[in-house]
Amino acid sequence: MLDTSIYQVTPGARLVLAEHDPAAKTGFEGGKTEGKLALPALNQRLSVLQERLWAESKQSLLVILQAVDTGGKDGTIRNVFSGVNPQGVRVVGFGKPSEAELARDYLWRIHQETPPDGNIKVFNRSHYEDVLVVRVHELAPETTWSRRYGHIREFERILTDEGTTIVKLFLNISKEEQRRRLQARLDKPDKHWKFNKADLADRARWDDYQRAYEDAISETSTEYAPWHIVPADRKWYRDLVAASIVIAALERMNPRYPEPEDGLDSLEIT
Repeated sequence: MLDTSIYQVTPGARLVLAEHDPAAKTGFEGGKTEGKLALPALNQRLSVLQERLWAESKQSLLVILQAVDTGGKDGTIRNVFSGVNPQGVRVVGFGKPSEAELARDYLWRIHQETPPDGNIKVFNRSHYEDVLVVRVHELAPETTWSRRYGHIREFERILTDEGTTIVKLFLNISKEEQRRRLQARLDKPDKHWKFNKADLADRARWDDYQRAYEDAISETSTEYAPWHIVPADRKWYRDLVAASIVIAALERMNPRYPEPEDGLDSLEIT
C-alpha cells in the first residue's frame, strides 16, 4: 500500500494546484503493468475491511470524489471498489438539482444520502458543486457561494461527530490529458454517448475551475475531513492512490466483528 500522506492537503494551508504534478507516481517503482497487478491485493483488503464495517454497524465511511470533466471519477469507483459487497456500498451521483431540491437549502439533498452505520457511500460529485459550478457559471453571487465554505465545514463536522469518517479525493488531471480524453471519446463511436458539447464550454473555463477548486479545497481541508490531491493523469496510479487512501481510513476506523453468541463452539448442526 502506498504512503499517501504526501497527497493530503494540510488544514489551513493554501493549495496551489500548479505545484501538484498530475502525472506523478511517487512511491511506486514500477509502471502500468506492475500497477495494475498491485491493485487486486488492495481490492481484497478493502473487501475485508468493508465486511467488518458492515458486520460491526457502528460507524460509516463517506468517500467524496471531485474532478473536472474526464477526471476519472467513474473509473476510480469501478476499479477501487471492485469486489466489495454491494449490499454495504452505494454510489450516489449528484447532477443538476431538481425543482424540489432547488426549493430547499443546497445541503438538503446531500444530507439525505449520507451513509448509515455499517455502510460506505461514494459521492460522484457532491455538495462541492455548490461552490464550484455555481461560482464559475455565476449562478449565485459571491456573497452566497463564499459563505458556503463555512456551512460545508460545519456540515462535515456534524457527520464526523456522529460517527462518519470522510475521505475527500480531488482527481487532478492536466489540461492536456483532458484534451486527449475528450478527443478519444470523439474518435470512438461507441464512446460518443459520453461526449457532451457542454464539456467544451467548461473546458474553456479551465483556469476559472482551477481557481475555484483551489479556494474550495483550501477552505474546507480540515483535521476531521482533509482533502487529498490524487495524481490522475495515469489511471492505474490514480487507482492505487485512491484505494490506498480509502483503506488507510478504514484501518484507522478499525471496524470489528461483533462478539458471537455464547455457546456457539459447542453447537453441532444435525
